[in-house]
Amino acid sequence: MKVKKILKWIGLSLIAALVVLAILYWQLIGYGWLQLKGQLRVIQQAIPLEEFMALPTTTDAEREKAQIILEAKAFAFEQLGINYSENYSTIYDQQGKPSMYVVTACDPYFFKPRMWHFPVVGSVPYKGFFDLEKARAEATKIKENENLEVDIRTAGGWSTLGWFKDPVLSNMLRRSEGDLASLIIHELTHGTLFVKDSVTFNENLASFIGDKGAILFLEQKYGKNARQVEEFKQSLNDELIFKDYMLRAAQHLDSVYRAIKNEPIETKEQLKREALTKIRGNYDTLTFQSDRYAGYFNDFVPKNTFFMSMLRYNSQQELLEQQLQQEFNGDLLAYLTYLKKRFPSL
Repeated sequence: MKVKKILKWIGLSLIAALVVLAILYWQLIGYGWLQLKGQLRVIQQAIPLEEFMALPTTTDAEREKAQIILEAKAFAFEQLGINYSENYSTIYDQQGKPSMYVVTACDPYFFKPRMWHFPVVGSVPYKGFFDLEKARAEATKIKENENLEVDIRTAGGWSTLGWFKDPVLSNMLRRSEGDLASLIIHELTHGTLFVKDSVTFNENLASFIGDKGAILFLEQKYGKNARQVEEFKQSLNDELIFKDYMLRAAQHLDSVYRAIKNEPIETKEQLKREALTKIRGNYDTLTFQSDRYAGYFNDFVPKNTFFMSMLRYNSQQELLEQQLQQEFNGDLLAYLTYLKKRFPSL
């Protein structure tokens, strides 16, 4: 009888604990449930790439891009040290619409992002939604209650870090061959190495491995001096010019913010507006080989969230390049193998 009472007490204690946790974390639980439903809907509606390629409605250009994904994956597994997975072996038809919306927020006069806290991945400076209205509601709540600059962007791809079988999104097939290979390798890198509470390192590394890996993939497929390789390298060079300018612009804004931190709001807003006007005006002095970045600021006034995103994905590229060349003699496989041992994240 005494044992039964003890077991009953333990059972009631566990139930009580679960109820308390549910009350404390009901918003997180609700969000997690919505994300799970959205993710499962995408997964359930995805079909194998081979099946997609065999459909009579699939164009020749789409078949070629799907084949590139299969080849880029195989190259990443065999040549780059990316951990094998079944990710990106299926495709989800977006019907030309975004699949996920990402909310970001930042202090209006300081480069301090708003952070969200989740199990496993830790603290991250963004929150994803499969429902646009839910994303808008989150953005409105933050803007009104926390007085932050808020932005909503669409996600071109994402990784669930091995929790689900991530599909290709049909809009990815609109990318160029090199850009598509880079994106797939980028997302596969997340599933291979992801350090908790280190979003800037994770995103910089994935971008770095993605671009470097895509060049090696195209060189193996077409030859080192092939047109496809040179075109992708040229697009990366334009991208480098663009990102370098944005990083320097972010540094300039940061210095402005630090200088005016004790000024009244009206003064802060005026000097911020003047700094942004200068950044937008000087952008026109840049020279690109393509028109991809032409007129970027014509109808766009960047927020701090924009510059935080540029820093998050690109601020450590030079450091990664130096380490790759100086310590690993440019050997990307050896570099990633080293990082996997140093950061055994998965």
